[in-house]
Amino acid sequence: MNAILVRVGIDQAFGGWNAPVDSSTGAFVYVPIPEIPTDFHPGCRRTLGEFLPALARFCGSCECESELRLRPPCDARASDHPVHLDPDFDHLTYGDDGQHRGAKIAKLVCDDLLVFYAGLRPCGPYADKLMYAIVGLYVVDEVVPIREIPAERWHENAHTRRIPHSDWPDDFVVRARAGQSGRLDKCIPIGECRERAYRVRDDLLKEWGGLSVKNGYIQRSAVPPCFLHPERFLAWFKKQAVGLVARNS
Repeated sequence: MNAILVRVGIDQAFGGWNAPVDSSTGAFVYVPIPEIPTDFHPGCRRTLGEFLPALARFCGSCECESELRLRPPCDARASDHPVHLDPDFDHLTYGDDGQHRGAKIAKLVCDDLLVFYAGLRPCGPYADKLMYAIVGLYVVDEVVPIREIPAERWHENAHTRRIPHSDWPDDFVVRARAGQSGRLDKCIPIGECRERAYRVRDDLLKEWGGLSVKNGYIQRSAVPPCFLHPERFLAWFKKQAVGLVARNS
């Protein structure tokens, strides 16, 4: 088994904002990154407006004085702004570039794992520090080059919604196994600020058996880290007893 830890969701580098989390309950809102200027196949354009209702519900229910800080800035709130919806938990897909950032992911096979984490903005008195947390998990069913995906399935992932596909010849789409994959119904905090960067907590690194990055560094990485002992991570994950849902919000 192989397992890779992948950062997803809107953040300061891609969108200028972090999606919110209730640190007392683990409830969070999944908001994808903005899409680069591009064209889309008919009916395949996805927008920020799809995620604003969930964000409004969260902000309405989160009892904290910093509620306004949990709302995206005005320039990122346009409901018709396209988003790069990846992973797409509705369809249990994840796409990437097979030659660069996603080269290791492209080599995953059936039963391998993709573990998604995000940097979230907590409500409450500790809102100045981000919460790095696992927000989703995929058990891989198959990995398919986008050139082999038929038109009737282009709507299932951000990498096949864009046109023309010839601009991204090495892209691929991971399809996850239904019933064993999805967005977490409550996120699992894994990070801490240590040595002037966000890193996986020491106790978790020991329990998981380590990552392929120095000292658990997860703040930003051009190459997603791998779990050195995936079976140990999976055993830990199952003990967390969190639910998985095949929905984006």
